[in-house]
Amino acid sequence: MRVALAALIALTIGPGTHAAEPTDAMSKRVAACTACHGKEGRATNDGYFPRIAGKPAGYLYNQLVNFREGRRSYTPMTYLIDNLSDAYLMEIARHFASLELPYPPPQTRTAAPELLERGRRLALHGDEAREIPACVQCHGKALTGMQPSVPGLLGLPRDYVNGQLGAWKTQQRRTVAPDCMATIAGRLNAADVEAISAWLSAQPVPVPANPVPMTNAKLPLPCGSVAR
Repeated sequence: MRVALAALIALTIGPGTHAAEPTDAMSKRVAACTACHGKEGRATNDGYFPRIAGKPAGYLYNQLVNFREGRRSYTPMTYLIDNLSDAYLMEIARHFASLELPYPPPQTRTAAPELLERGRRLALHGDEAREIPACVQCHGKALTGMQPSVPGLLGLPRDYVNGQLGAWKTQQRRTVAPDCMATIAGRLNAADVEAISAWLSAQPVPVPANPVPMTNAKLPLPCGSVAR
């Protein structure tokens, strides 16, 4: 309990300080984040805490704001950041976005070949008949994300991807309108969600895994959370 309290204090002291800090100083301040998201935000073996290291700063910032404003619901997250300013949340986002760290090997989960093939088709090609765009249309050809606010989909736990798609389907996870992911998730059935999460979590992460620049290509759906 003392360790958790110290981590919380480190995160919340000085939220009005907006000057850039040395990485080691900021690492101590975000100890409350890494307690769940793993050392340096690399994620842990728990399948429900995602990697945050190396994600686009705009995406991380948007998620922190969504937790603070109730569009995403997880009590410990809301408790930690409820009183932090926009500027301080951006400091946290930029800190984790700046960390270029190796990814672990893909999860070794058993999955039927036909399930993986279904996930591959949806991720790379979508389903035009059901108006489901391919994941690569927004998350980049290598699925490593696009700057400044579209996350990569590789290197995430299968349970996390499955849970987040389910949260969008049930409107437990939301973002600013128009909420493109809620629309897409609403068109997926349970087998689609299982297939996508299984295939994504089975893929190796390319090196380098940096998010690519946002292209001028038109996105398949309007997305309020995507800045250009």
